[in-house]
Amino acid sequence: MLLDRRTLLATLAFAPAGRALAQSSAPAMSGRTASSFTFDKLDGGELRLSAFAPRPILVVNTASFCGFSSQLGGLQALYADLKGRGLTVVGVPSNDFGGQEPGPSAETAGIARQHGVTFPMAAKAKVLGADAHPFFRWALAEKPRDPPRWNFHKYLVGVDGHVAAVFPTSVEPGDPAVRAAIERELAKTA
Repeated sequence: MLLDRRTLLATLAFAPAGRALAQSSAPAMSGRTASSFTFDKLDGGELRLSAFAPRPILVVNTASFCGFSSQLGGLQALYADLKGRGLTVVGVPSNDFGGQEPGPSAETAGIARQHGVTFPMAAKAKVLGADAHPFFRWALAEKPRDPPRWNFHKYLVGVDGHVAAVFPTSVEPGDPAVRAAIERELAKTA
């Protein structure tokens, strides 16, 4: 009985430390906002999301040779229409789905220009798995039921820096649901 009592007392004494250790080794992403993330730019340099805070940011994983690449034009139209009110669109080329972004940065930039893209474009990045860009790991932690399942998955970062809405590939940038979610965030900046 004495041994059991000692074990119990030791367990109780170290329980808070054990809890603290478990919490400190857990991913520290829960308190983060999108402003803490930086991408490499497609044309060199850094693309800091903090530069766009506290305004809405639509982050989209793109692919030049995807059947949905026409959405680049829709994203550009949305950006052109709402950038004056504070919206930023950030395209993040990725080769994760179907190998549809295989080329170098110059090729990606050229295809984006063909679609009239003027919104910021990041360098090619992974959006899935343990080696995904930290933004995409954070976004998945924010919305675990809404992972990217294909190219042109859209994360709307709200003015509070957290994921406000998620839109799958099949939802076009001009869809009323996308526009309504962005308008809700823009209204918070007025």
